[in-house]
Amino acid sequence: MRHHGAHAAPAHDDERLSAHVQRIAAALEQAGDEVAPELVTASLADIAQVEKRLALGVDRTVVALVGGTGSGKSSLFNAISRLRFADVGAIRPTTDRAAACVWGGPATELLDFLEVSEHRRIGRESVLDADEEQALHGLVLLDMPDHDSVAEAHADQVDRLLPLVDMLIWVVDPQKYADHALHDRYLRALADRQEAMLVLVNQVDTIPAAAVPRVVESVRGLLRADGLEGVEIITTSAVTGQGVADVRELLALTVARSSTAARTADAEIGAVARRLRVAVGTVEPPLGSTEVEAAARELSRAAGVASVADSVRAAVVRMRSSALARPEPPAAGAVEAVRGRWLAAATAGLPERWVRAVTQAVPRTDSLRASVSSAVDGVPLPEVRRPGLLALQVAGLALITLGGVALVLGVIGAVGAVDLPGPTLLAVGAGLLVLGAGAGITARVVRGSQGERAAARYRQEVEERVGEVVRRELAAPTVGVLERHRTLRHALDAAAAQDG
Repeated sequence: MRHHGAHAAPAHDDERLSAHVQRIAAALEQAGDEVAPELVTASLADIAQVEKRLALGVDRTVVALVGGTGSGKSSLFNAISRLRFADVGAIRPTTDRAAACVWGGPATELLDFLEVSEHRRIGRESVLDADEEQALHGLVLLDMPDHDSVAEAHADQVDRLLPLVDMLIWVVDPQKYADHALHDRYLRALADRQEAMLVLVNQVDTIPAAAVPRVVESVRGLLRADGLEGVEIITTSAVTGQGVADVRELLALTVARSSTAARTADAEIGAVARRLRVAVGTVEPPLGSTEVEAAARELSRAAGVASVADSVRAAVVRMRSSALARPEPPAAGAVEAVRGRWLAAATAGLPERWVRAVTQAVPRTDSLRASVSSAVDGVPLPEVRRPGLLALQVAGLALITLGGVALVLGVIGAVGAVDLPGPTLLAVGAGLLVLGAGAGITARVVRGSQGERAAARYRQEVEERVGEVVRRELAAPTVGVLERHRTLRHALDAAAAQDG
């Protein structure tokens, strides 16, 4: 026999779908005003409908036997379930109320929803045959009222239940398979569901074996005319058991797939996710230490930190004491520019509501300016006097002076104008000059290096303090909004991907 394509059995559709629903609902609650109220209202209403569907248990697969009066579907129902439960009429074999056989638990909520009477339900599995019936675990098999019954209520039941089932099994008999009511009212209107349909030519034991292929081909022609060329046909007999095993095998393949309820819930959740997708961007802008440090440097520069660092460097190098430059409150325009660049980077690609949320979360320019000024003022100016180096530089000057005097006396002694040891004084003077120059150069180099380090330390400490302001007043509020955006985006992406 030819089988419909089977898929791997889904693991706990109920739990998976419920997790998606709860994740989207929680993300919407976190998003708050950043999603348009009318969009939230519509989405939550759809989510509520999905939750109602989930409450019925989407892991159940509902299969309905549908047929006309005398088609023998109730006998087939008994043969497939291996129970004698469905009504089998002796004079006028009419099914007037739906009956259900359930594999794998009672499915009470689902059968209540399907309006199957409690007296018309039976559980198939028992401790004696659970292993034999395991392949059908999760199946709900319905014996539907006759679609051609003269009682209008019977047809109404069929019409109401058809959209709710996962697979439709049409049972026809060799004499009435061309029934106009079947083809005109049902089959042609259900062409888009042919992947979830099966036709059983039943009671083939009542006609000669040679006639069976002709009947099947005739049925196939009618289905082709109805636009149902993809529907499988199986010949069956409840009396001889022909085809029953094939039907059970096909039912097992159907149970192994996600139910229509699960697929519908998947589609509805995916639709909600796609509708909400306009409320979020494709990704959150990257904000990290690089952006924080850049903003801190710009704000520090706006507070005149570079000028203060230059004055520190110069004061350390000079021998004379000099006043250090003082930091100033950063210009409002400069702070506004830094804040504007931050917001532009932090909201790139986000919908307007999220842009507004980030903008409102970040302090205004005057507040940020005051925080930066306070942070800069909190960094003490460095000590620029270095007594040891000053003494070394003074000593160097003294040695140069003494060396100069010794050289002069040495020259006088050398020419004989005065009785002095000229050569000795010249040597001593030269040595003193070298020592003095070396001391002076060493002191200046060391002071220059220390000036650079003092200026760099001051700049670094200021930028660290200002960096704390940036992290507290720019980064933290921004990240808080973007995390809510990320939570909603991930929930929507996961739901849409599952549906796709």
